[in-house]
Amino acid sequence: MNRDPSAKSTQRLVSVVLDAASIERGTPDQEHERLTAIYDLVEENKFALPDGRAGPFALHISMMSGRLAFDIRTEDGRHIITHGLSLSPFRRVIKDYFMICESYYEAIRTATAEQIEAIDMGRRGIHNEAAEIVIERLKDKVSIDFQTARRIFTLLAALSWTGRET
Repeated sequence: MNRDPSAKSTQRLVSVVLDAASIERGTPDQEHERLTAIYDLVEENKFALPDGRAGPFALHISMMSGRLAFDIRTEDGRHIITHGLSLSPFRRVIKDYFMICESYYEAIRTATAEQIEAIDMGRRGIHNEAAEIVIERLKDKVSIDFQTARRIFTLLAALSWTGRET
């Protein structure tokens, strides 16, 4: 998924690609969630390398030895650096996030507006906690803002999602 090349900032991602060889294709719902997460991330982000190298950047994500590999490239595809990201620190927060999302989906069927709002506030709180973990785990590797960290977590969650049982 690519962003308009006429955009001004060079400290951003212009594409995110999932490695088809190491990341299994999901169900249509999973694929939709992944594409939505990628679209949102590419649409608005702040992404810079600590060495000050100018972008824009392309991010290729693959699985390597149970870790996500963030292969950062130039816009035209030349490799810059690869960083491994362990998913272990995200397991609890992803589990909590999915649980509260399930509560939300159940609540929209029967709960009051106030109950739904309370659940959604909890979901946002967990999402914020996860964004802080993303920032911490990527510090010294890439410089991102809080909203970009939230979008990266959304993509991590979409990659972890096994689908809702309805």
